[in-house]
Order: sequence, then structure tokens, then C-alpha cells
Amino acid sequence: MGMATAKAKFTKPLLFQSKLLCFSVFYLFTSLFLALYVNLSSTNCILRSSPFDPIQSPLFTYPSSYGQHKHALPTLHSSCSSPVFFSDYWMVLQEIQEFLKNSTSLGSKAVKYMKKNADSFGGNFSARKRYSDFDYENKDVNIPCGFFKKFPVSLSDRIAMQACDGVVVVSAIFNDHDKIRQPRGLGSKTLDSVCFFMFIDDATLNGLYYHKMVSRLTKNHKIGAWRIVKVSSEHLYENAAMNGVIPKYLVHRLFTNSKFSIWVDAKMQLVVDPLLLIHTLIIKADADMAMSRHPFFVHTMEEAMATARWKKWGNINSLRMQMESYCENGLEPWSSKKLPYPSDVPDSAIILRRHGVASNLFSCLLFNELEAFNPRDQLPFAYVRDFMKPKLKLNMFDVEVFEQVASEYRHNLNNVKVTGARFRDKLNSNTALSNMFSSNGSFSKCHGYLSKMWGELHD
Repeated sequence: MGMATAKAKFTKPLLFQSKLLCFSVFYLFTSLFLALYVNLSSTNCILRSSPFDPIQSPLFTYPSSYGQHKHALPTLHSSCSSPVFFSDYWMVLQEIQEFLKNSTSLGSKAVKYMKKNADSFGGNFSARKRYSDFDYENKDVNIPCGFFKKFPVSLSDRIAMQACDGVVVVSAIFNDHDKIRQPRGLGSKTLDSVCFFMFIDDATLNGLYYHKMVSRLTKNHKIGAWRIVKVSSEHLYENAAMNGVIPKYLVHRLFTNSKFSIWVDAKMQLVVDPLLLIHTLIIKADADMAMSRHPFFVHTMEEAMATARWKKWGNINSLRMQMESYCENGLEPWSSKKLPYPSDVPDSAIILRRHGVASNLFSCLLFNELEAFNPRDQLPFAYVRDFMKPKLKLNMFDVEVFEQVASEYRHNLNNVKVTGARFRDKLNSNTALSNMFSSNGSFSKCHGYLSKMWGELHD
């Protein structure tokens, strides 16, 4: 009897002798299953077919006094309905290298640029002249595209810019408004194939001197991946944001031998290799340009009213004149008639380009509008895109993709005057609408646009 009892106790599995142990094993396997499901789920926005060989060591060691933000701004989405699949890094590297080797010059099809001297970098042309340059399809004309004043950079920087004949990543910091952040997720051969250029002004350079990130003994500076190019902004625009627009939209004129470019706002940090971005969002998509659609707005006028409401540009009357000029020349709110363009408002913090006639023309025309009015580049975007010829092949990808390929940080606040009134004085929609689109009680030139937009929004 005793032996039978002992035998029964001996054959009982140890796992079931402890409820705590049983529960722990169950919890472990459940957690592993959930983690595996999240990582492999098809709802993830960014998936790669195989891992690439990343650079393991940091590209630059920052002094603690520089005050890099430790945490990026939180993203709004964790997944997207149309995931982007990146190809294998080594295959992409080989394919882009072959493409660059076999690519030919645009030759006679290249956009021809107007040359002259002027008081303004962009020439400050009339609305009639600017609009007359939109149709480049059947004309042999020289279009205005900046550089009517010399772009003040050193000869050594200019030579380095001309030598970049493949893919260039460009950013800019003026008025010490942001931190220099290193790209992450780079493949081991990317720095041999991609140029990184950061344009700065004297105020930003003085900040780098202060934190001992660059030496005063040389004029050629490099911080991690970035070659630092100092621009004498006193010879350009008084508005620092407008000076930043020059490398943002005239990158094809600064880097005349580059075949592809990626503009990255200084508040952004790339976390995906630029070769993978170019391959997936431009080459595979057969696009001239690629950028994210705006996370909230679809219509240009929504962005215009937000610009006024949040005082992103202080001259309300100037905004009204700008939008009425576009309405008068035929700008319509977004509708399905504009497909395959899914929106009229981009998030232009990251812009990918295949340098060619369509993308170069778009960049020139948009820059001319920015000089004529203000550096808020989302306002003339749809106006230029809709009426330019030849048409632009544009890949406006989901905002969820944007949030997965880059991290966003806050701007520096040290040199920015912020008052409570700036945030308390938020115009409501009716006030903004009244200020921007009516004059002396008469009907606005945008009355038809607004009627269609409100009808679309309330359908």
C-alpha cells in the first residue's frame, strides 16, 4: 500500500506539482507568442525582407553640453494599412550603383535657367511672369530659378558639392534653430555612396564653436556623416526660414551632378538607410518626387487657415492675397478628380527626388512662389503641382510611413521669443476666414473654392 502510494506520487510530473511554476511557464510562452505576433504582423508599417549590415558604432560623440534631446516626439500611429517593403540592402546598393553608372545626362531635355543679376536671390518676379513659366512642355525658354545673387559658400565646399554625383542627403540649420543629429540605420557601404551636407549660418556655427564640436583652426568641418557648409546668410534673405528654402528646393542647382536627393528638415532624424528610401519610394514607385501627405489636412485652404490661426506667418493680409491669387488662377479644392494625387497638402519635412525635368521644374516654380509670398511651402504646393507641365509623378505616401522612417524632435527654444499671448490668441475659424477671404464686405475671389471645400467636408 505504501509502495503504491509512493509510486503514484513519483510518476506525477513536477511541472504540475507547483501552481506558481505552471502559471509562470504559461505566462512566458504567452508573452513570447504575443511579441512574435506583433513583430511579424502584416499591419506593421515597415518590413524588410532580410537584415542588412548596419554601422554599429556611433557616427559622432556629442559633448554633454550640446544638449541633444533624449527622446523624440511620440508618433501618432503604430501601423498602417499599406505597409512598405524594403528590399535587401545589398541588392539595393548594387542596383543603385548600376543605375548611377549607366545614367546619362539630361542633355537638351534639361530645364534651362534664367541668368541675370538682381537685388533678390530669386529675382522677385510678378505673378503674371511666374505663372507664364508653368507650361514648359512645348516651350524653349529659360525659367527663373534663383541664383540671381551669388550663393555665398567657400570654394572648397562648392567643389565638394560638384563632386557628389550620386545620392545626396541635404539639411540646413539657420539661426541655431535645431540640433545636428546623425542618421541611424545606415548600411556599412552607404557613406561610400551617399553624400551628407548640412548648411548652416554664422549663428549656428558660433553655437558649434561654443560647444567645441568644430575647430576654429579650419574652415572645412565635418560632424559624423554631415559635411558642414557655412553660408554667409547676410547676403541672402533677412528671414532665416527663407534661407533654408534655398537648399530645400534648389538642391538640384547646388548639386548639379547628383541623380537623387533627400531633403531632411533639421528637426528630423533619418532612421532608415537613404538608399532603401530612394529605391522603395522613388525607383520602385516610378516617381519623380516622394513626400508624405499631411496627417490632418487635405485642402490647401485648410492649411492656409491653420497658418493664420496658429500664427505660423504673421501677415494675415499677405496670406489672403496669396490664396486669392491662386483661386483667381484656377486652384480648386482636392477631389477625386485630382487622383492619383491623394491630397493637396504634404508634410514636406522629408522630400525625395529623382533629379529630372519634372522634379527640377516643380522645385523652381515652387521656390519662386515662396520668394513672392512667404516660406510656408505647403501653401503653393497644389497650385504649382496642378498647373505645371509636364506633369509631376508624385508618390505621396502615408503619414504612418513617414513616422516609421524618421524621428521628429522639437526645435531649440533658446533664441525664440515665445509669449503667452502667442498661444492665447488663437483665432477661431470664423475670424480667420473673415480676415483672410473678405475685403470691405465684398465677396472673396476664393468664394467658389470655399463653397466646394465646405461641401466636400460635410458630405
